[in-house]
Amino acid sequence: MTIKRRSFIQGAGSLALAGGLYRFPTPAIAQEKWPNKPVRFIVPLAPGGAIDFVARQCAQVLSQSLGQQFVVENRTGAGGTLGMDSAMRSPPDGYTFLITNDNAASAPHILKLSYDYTKVLMPVIDIAHQPQVFAVHPTLGVNSVKEYVENAKKNPGVGYASSGVGSNQHVIGAWFAREAGIALEHVPYRGAGQAVTDLLAGHVKSAFLGPTALINHHRAGSIKIIAQTSAKRAPTLTDIPTLEESGYKGLVLEAWYACFAPAGTPPELITQINAALQQSLTDPKLLENFTKGSLEATGGSPEALAQLAQADSAKYARLVKELNISASAG
Repeated sequence: MTIKRRSFIQGAGSLALAGGLYRFPTPAIAQEKWPNKPVRFIVPLAPGGAIDFVARQCAQVLSQSLGQQFVVENRTGAGGTLGMDSAMRSPPDGYTFLITNDNAASAPHILKLSYDYTKVLMPVIDIAHQPQVFAVHPTLGVNSVKEYVENAKKNPGVGYASSGVGSNQHVIGAWFAREAGIALEHVPYRGAGQAVTDLLAGHVKSAFLGPTALINHHRAGSIKIIAQTSAKRAPTLTDIPTLEESGYKGLVLEAWYACFAPAGTPPELITQINAALQQSLTDPKLLENFTKGSLEATGGSPEALAQLAQADSAKYARLVKELNISASAG
């Protein structure tokens, strides 16, 4: 049960979404200049986490390159679904987009929603990929995954923080607990910001979170990252073993961060925001900041993102069932 990530080659074609057929033509000049007013990037989690970081990095570059302000709006709650629902219900006029991660693929299955964001929202572009990390507070007294498991067997119910019920971190935590044969208590937050704060304070003793907000604290010794969830070590985390290296073969899950638009957004606007974001991913400062946050810029076509997102939706549906994950279990 390995969830892998790969870069995709840009392409053109048609895509069936939400029962309808959306066509993404080759780049063309729109009849009306876009954007001619501020553009919203809805982020479904609180500031301080990787989604917010990705959105703000892209918004800064786009504001400069397109001459209109791109505003990040954090809409939190219900495991990120309040923000995703808000984006889904927004006018399809090219002035509201959703920047989210693969929670869009996992949350509908955990929360038993009647709709799947990966099929209802229109894909724009896959922005970046990143491993998740397994971090502990020093007072737990463990320095490796092996020691963590030994401690958890002696003290069942150790809490692990995540950025919310239905998140990929919720899934990886439950998956790890099953494979290790231990009982862990899931402690969900409305984004990574408060989760990191409580981890640093020792209110929660461990966490599965994105590395962006944790790397500096790890280097300072305030917390300790004991594993990462990717298939191989991230270039900025070469001193951190993977869960596979720690003895859990196949326990691999990497996050993606992407842009989606409300259903019905005109294809020419999808083409334009895709091209603008693709260009932003070549900005040297953005790439430098991504690297510091263990983010790998990807890019690609709307079709490539749709394939990735819907494939992950199917994989998360299987994992949620196999692991018996539910919102009540969060």
